[in-house]
Amino acid sequence: MAQAEIAVNRGLGLSELAPRMVQSEIRAMSVESDLVGGVNLAQGVCDTEVPPVVAEAAIAAIREGHNIYTRLDGIPRLRRAISDKVERTLGLVADPEREVLVTSGATGAFHAVAMALLNPGDEVLLFEPFYGYHVGTLKSLRVSPVIVPLEGRDWRLDLAQVRAAITPRTRAVVVNTPSNPAGKVFTRAELEGLAGIAHEFDLFVFTDEIYEHFLYGDAVHVSPATIEGMRERTIVMSGFSKTFSVTGWRIGYIIADAKWIGAIGYFHDLLYVCAPSPFQHGVAAGLEQLGHGFYAKLALEHEEKRAMLVDALRAAGMTPHVPDGAYYILADARGLPGATAAQKARALLAKTGVAAVAGSAFFRAGKGEDLLRFCFAKKDEDLREACRRLTK
Repeated sequence: MAQAEIAVNRGLGLSELAPRMVQSEIRAMSVESDLVGGVNLAQGVCDTEVPPVVAEAAIAAIREGHNIYTRLDGIPRLRRAISDKVERTLGLVADPEREVLVTSGATGAFHAVAMALLNPGDEVLLFEPFYGYHVGTLKSLRVSPVIVPLEGRDWRLDLAQVRAAITPRTRAVVVNTPSNPAGKVFTRAELEGLAGIAHEFDLFVFTDEIYEHFLYGDAVHVSPATIEGMRERTIVMSGFSKTFSVTGWRIGYIIADAKWIGAIGYFHDLLYVCAPSPFQHGVAAGLEQLGHGFYAKLALEHEEKRAMLVDALRAAGMTPHVPDGAYYILADARGLPGATAAQKARALLAKTGVAAVAGSAFFRAGKGEDLLRFCFAKKDEDLREACRRLTK
């Protein structure tokens, strides 16, 4: 074949996948909020104060020379601290040498897990409303997300719908509890039902528990890994971005059976090499020195923030779905101008200077168009200003 013909056949262009992917609506609204100097309740940046012990330990680590690569699974101190923490808070026993992997955030954890345990063409069940990055990550790896809707205003899980969605290609189920964007906290009974299905069809359960300490009222966090018989098939993913208000640090972790950790660690190393070294030291100090009182206070403070935003949304005529966990609220936006949720979000930003995310970012096409998502993990003065604008 002539060289010219080879060049024509190759061409310059995007991959087959790239044209089907679009910028996250969350990121887009954050950019638009910045352009108008708005109050950003769109992105879950969690800009509350970093615990001093965490910040000071990271600074000290930089000054002490902890600025080079760590082991691909993270520094021993942090892996031990994570192991101690999950045993103390979840009753989950994990060997820090063989079953704990420090990752570049929970997002990096999910990507590495999907690369290690899924094949192109596999199907993975997710619950709607879903977190868009879970869907986007699966699609980027040519894995098919299969959406199972949660029911009603309290987002109930219908196990019959889960069963109906399973095919011979189904490989795993993703559980995000507490969830983004709905604040859904899966009950023990729901998780036991899912566990039975996972055993019956021999499925993995990938569980994103990044909001585990943001619980309100009588809500209780249960990790699927603690359900009887689920330890081997559950991959627990979490992190410290939200708990310690360090979303830019990218420190997460995985708890999994040792038989899976090696392959997951390989792909995490390939993608990220390691999580940032000095920040690992900072987070380790937080885990070692901040006890139950810190987490209880964190939940109480955010419950007060939740109440503030719920009241403001109601006053603005945007009926909220009051969440049991996490720090987001989905609110009814039917009273706002615009044919789509994206248009409604931009109309709200133009009128009030408050940025929210289109509910459609968390649903299949054609759904979520009458909802907006608001984040209340903000400094009190910023949240009060956003609430004042909404109420006015």
